[in-house]
This record gives sequence, structure tokens and C-alpha cells, in this order.
Amino acid sequence: MNPILRWLCIILLVCITLGFSPTPAEAHGFQTAYLDLREQPSGQIDVYWKTPPATGFGDDGLGPPMSLRPIFPEHCIQRIAPGEIPNAIIPVSHWSLDCGEIGLAQQTIIFPGVVNNFVEVLLRLEWADGHSQTTMLPTGQESFVIPEKTTVLAVGQTYLKLGIEHIFGGIDHLLFVLGLVLIVGPSWRLVKTITAFTLAHSVTLGAATLGFVNVPQAPVEAVIALSILFLASELAHSRLGKTGLTQQYPWLVALTFGLLHGFGFAGALAEVGLPPQDIPPALLFFNIGVEVGQLAFVLAVVAVMESLKRLGSQNYPRWLGWIPTYGIGTLASFWCIQRVAAFWS
Repeated sequence: MNPILRWLCIILLVCITLGFSPTPAEAHGFQTAYLDLREQPSGQIDVYWKTPPATGFGDDGLGPPMSLRPIFPEHCIQRIAPGEIPNAIIPVSHWSLDCGEIGLAQQTIIFPGVVNNFVEVLLRLEWADGHSQTTMLPTGQESFVIPEKTTVLAVGQTYLKLGIEHIFGGIDHLLFVLGLVLIVGPSWRLVKTITAFTLAHSVTLGAATLGFVNVPQAPVEAVIALSILFLASELAHSRLGKTGLTQQYPWLVALTFGLLHGFGFAGALAEVGLPPQDIPPALLFFNIGVEVGQLAFVLAVVAVMESLKRLGSQNYPRWLGWIPTYGIGTLASFWCIQRVAAFWS
């Protein structure tokens, strides 16, 4: 591999690691808080509020949840005092409101502090008649007016954004794609490889989301980490001049592991939920969002690789070429241990 390309890989790996590993100094990046409102036949509204941790690294958050709580209209009277749901993996506050005959439709909810804390809010409402809607609080705003009915266009916009944010927030998925790009290189083979990966995870994403297949999420996440570790070993073979399985049949490897990664995407979508009356457009736009983010990442990597390639070769130490391999392999090994250990936690 051209030394310039190796240097590019190093830069990309460092940027990805720094960009997607939240630290206190970075003010946690953009994180997501969830507000789930469920209207009961009596008119009472059950409120479930989940905030991101104050600090975190890797898969597990560290520290207490951020001190944010939505402010409801004055006519909404609190009936049950706020409390935490026991045994929840992430702290979830729960309380109940009575908004009387006015209700919540066309009313404003305020989320103080979300802008200063770089927090986005995903709002899900389930009305007593079974109708539900999911929407994202626009970035930079602290208030939201609850619509009486969500349009298909609004659903599409919400889930398109969620799909893009998920792929760029999922460093494990990006590292797998990066591994494919580094092994295959900019070529038509890469186009076929990424296409196979896309088709595969689209199939399992749809099948799992629609309930045709049910796979436990914890083992899926552990095997996803193993798939990245496998690509790291393939990179090592390539570095040593050996032809690995991925170099011989890149589309087959991408297709096989793409099926697995689709279950990972489905797990993220399950956490958000789908509006029952708009499942097809919500699923479609979430998948499109994932593909848009993935394609943007691949094009950015290839564009920078080609740009640096035109600058010509430079003599870098040979050990620099091993940094992407060991970087990806180290992260994948850490995730494997962490996620397998979570089976017994």
C-alpha cells in the first residue's frame, strides 16, 4: 500500500476515535434525551423521561444523568410525583400529569438547558386512541409545539435524521466500513462491496424491525465487534503480503457481516420505536438515512485518499503502516471483551 495512503488511514482513525469517543472536555458532543408520553383512556398522561449520562466513554455511560427536565403547560397538574423506574439499565424518570380538557395537542413543552448541554430531544407520543407520533426537537431550540397529527413528510424527516445520526454515532459500524475500504481500495470492487453490505443490512434491518426475526441484541453487538476484529486480522494479512478472504471475496464478506450489522441497526431503531400508523415510511427513511451517512463516509475517505495520492509518495517509517491495523484491532478487542462481559452483568 502507498505510504501516503497509510498516513491517511492513521489520520482518519485518529479523527474518528476523537470524534466519536465522548469526553468531559468535549462537553459530551450531541447526545439524545427521550421523552415518552402515553395518554390513558382517563385522560391522564404517563411521562417517561430518559436523559443521557453526564460523562461517558465507549458503550457504557459514566456519571449521573444530566439535570434536565421538561416543563409542561401550566394547566397540566402533576398527579404522581416523579420517581425512577427500578432495574432500568439507563435511569428513567416517571411521573403522571392531568392536562384536563385542554390536553396536550397544540400545547408547548419547554426543554431548558438542552442547547447549552448539546442535547437533542426525541419526543414520542402515544394517544389514547392508539395513534402515535415520533419527532425530533429541532437543533438549537428549547421548546416544541405538539401537533395534533404528524404528516408522512414530518415522519420521513425525523427518521432520515435519526438514520444519519446513528451511522455517524456508531463508530463500530464506521470502523467496519473503513476496514473494507482499506482492504479493497478505491475501485469498482469497492462499489460492489459496499453495495453488498448495504443490501445485506437493509434486509435484516427490515426483517428484525417488522418482527419476522428476533435476535437478542447483546450477542449481536458482541459478534459485530468480532467482525471488526476479523477485518483487522485481514488488514494484517494484507500488510504482510498475504491474500486474505476479504481480498479474494470482498463482496461475500461484506454481505455476510452486513446481515449481522443490520440487526445492530434494528436494535437502535427499536429503542426509538416506530409509529404504528407510519411504519413503512419511518423504516424506509431510517434506512435511507443510514445509507446516506454511510455513503458520505465512504466518499469522504476515498476523496481524501485520492487527493493525497496525487501528492506523491513520501518515505515514512514502515511501522506507521501498522497503526491502522493495530488501532482497529485494539478497539475491536476491547469491545469484544466489554460486550461479552456484559452477558453476566
